[in-house]
Amino acid sequence: MTRIDAIARARQSLTSGDFLAELGRRVAYRTESLNPERKDELAAYLTDELTPSLAALGFSSEIVPSPSGKSPFLIATYHESDSAPTVLSYGHGDTVDGMAGEWRDGRDPWAVTPAGNRAYGRGTADNKGQHSINMAALRAVREARGGKLGFNAKFIIEMGEEIGSPDLAKVADLHREALKADVFIGSDGPRLSTARPTIFLGCRGGIRLHLDVALREGGNHSGNWGGVLANPATILANAIATLVDGRGRIRLDSLKPPRLTNAIRAVLADVKVEPTADEPALSDNWGEEGLTPAERLYAWNTLEVLAISSGNIDKPANAIPGRARAVLQLRYVVGTKVDSIVADVTNHLAANGFPMIEVSMAQSFMASRADIDSPWIKWAADSIRMSTGKAPAVLPNFGGSLPNDVFADVLKMPTMWVPHSYPGCSQHAPDEHILLDVTEEALGLMAGLFWDLGELRKPL
Repeated sequence: MTRIDAIARARQSLTSGDFLAELGRRVAYRTESLNPERKDELAAYLTDELTPSLAALGFSSEIVPSPSGKSPFLIATYHESDSAPTVLSYGHGDTVDGMAGEWRDGRDPWAVTPAGNRAYGRGTADNKGQHSINMAALRAVREARGGKLGFNAKFIIEMGEEIGSPDLAKVADLHREALKADVFIGSDGPRLSTARPTIFLGCRGGIRLHLDVALREGGNHSGNWGGVLANPATILANAIATLVDGRGRIRLDSLKPPRLTNAIRAVLADVKVEPTADEPALSDNWGEEGLTPAERLYAWNTLEVLAISSGNIDKPANAIPGRARAVLQLRYVVGTKVDSIVADVTNHLAANGFPMIEVSMAQSFMASRADIDSPWIKWAADSIRMSTGKAPAVLPNFGGSLPNDVFADVLKMPTMWVPHSYPGCSQHAPDEHILLDVTEEALGLMAGLFWDLGELRKPL
């Protein structure tokens, strides 16, 4: 059989109903990693569902316990030839809360429900549907090649991504020989748009900054004390304005990334950020000057105010509050120096008249990105173009965050993510879904990608 046959087999798995039946079986596992009552379901997803499914594809699997005792891992290996390239893939079987009762039309979050071009269910987009697409594509290639893939393949599946992947880096480090590969190809997050296949090479990092102004206990009457007592809320509002202005532009240079290179600009030159009718319209005159929306989203840093608290907004008293707090988040790209971020912000605020603000950091995750000149990227883009007739968008990094640093920095391999969802998929919300036409295209392009991997005589 041929490449065309493999792609046709993969796409047919959707039209025949087989793919949705398989996905439905996986969605039925209530794998909410934030719910301690789901511990057994988290393990069962790996032992009872994925292990036999991967065994049918010729993989041997090992269940790896969490070093911290939180959520288990599965490492699966398929070896065909010492000279053939080896690909490592990733997925996560855990989900956020099902939010039962909040889905439209009484839909059950733990069942796959097709409706028009959509298939609803918790995990359909994030991430059971995405790693299921990749497994179905592998099966199609294996069948088309008479029981062979033409390459070696490995999977690592975790059950704690929604709680921040607390053990993934440690497990990768402890099992680096078992996970050794020539290239990483994973699937998570959304593509640029429904119509355009996408490759992204890494992700932005994220750091939460907590700003706390605690001047006194309780409030004081604003008439009796207004004008002679410092107001923590006023102080905090003005302090934040020295960090990010009223148009979303970062004012502190140490929070900015290095200047965009010509290579990054070239990669993003044909990338258009065009929200659909279901998504928010882009704000005019917002963000760093001189950059396109794609450059702002995929190649620049943002400092967002996530929450501000002072007094009681629902029942405001005529009192000067004694305390004000804010949580900001820096989303940052590779090259940003963040090791001294708390000291940098503290010193900046003090220099601008706000030494009373306490700065602390929490919930950080690292930025990472593959070399944009890697030959694997052109190879993958050419393969996707051949399978779909579309030039994929190649993004230096995903706008959000994924544990790409584990594969790029711990395991030190070229990384590529080929997402199968889209921006309006409602992940982490009621009515999470995948689009059936995008799913069919994704099945075909992954089958083409895996077929082409088997055509390589050696790693690139």
